[in-house]
Amino acid sequence: MTVVIGYIPNVYGEAALSAGIEEARRRGTGVLVVNASKGDSLADPKFVGESAWADLGDRLGDLEIPHDVRQTIGSDVADELIDAVREVDAEVVVIGIRHRTAVGKMLMGSVAQRVLLEAPCPVIAVKPA
Repeated sequence: MTVVIGYIPNVYGEAALSAGIEEARRRGTGVLVVNASKGDSLADPKFVGESAWADLGDRLGDLEIPHDVRQTIGSDVADELIDAVREVDAEVVVIGIRHRTAVGKMLMGSVAQRVLLEAPCPVIAVKPA
C-alpha cells in the first residue's frame, strides 16, 4: 500500500510532503507524490518546474523509502489525485489546505474539498506550521 501526497511548490505542499513522509514511515510503506495542473494558464505557480522536480526526486531518494512521483497537466487536479489514490489502492492521501472564504469556495471550487469528500480512503489535511 502507498501514501499519496498532493504536492504544490509552496508552504502548503511542503506541509503535505512532510506529513505524508512521516505517515509513510509510521505505516512502513512508500509514497506517491502527485503534482497536477489544469494547464489553463501559461505560468502556473502550482506546477513544479523541471529543476525543482529533479530536486524533489533527489530529496525523496535520500529518505530511503519507496517513492514515485507523478506530474500531469490538462486534467482536473482533484480527479488526478483521486485517480492516483484508486490506482495504487492508497492507504491514505495527504493534502495541504488553506483557509478560504465561502465566496472563494463557491466561485473557484476547492480541490481539497473534493478530495475530502470523494477519496475512497482516509484523507489527512494539514496546514503549514
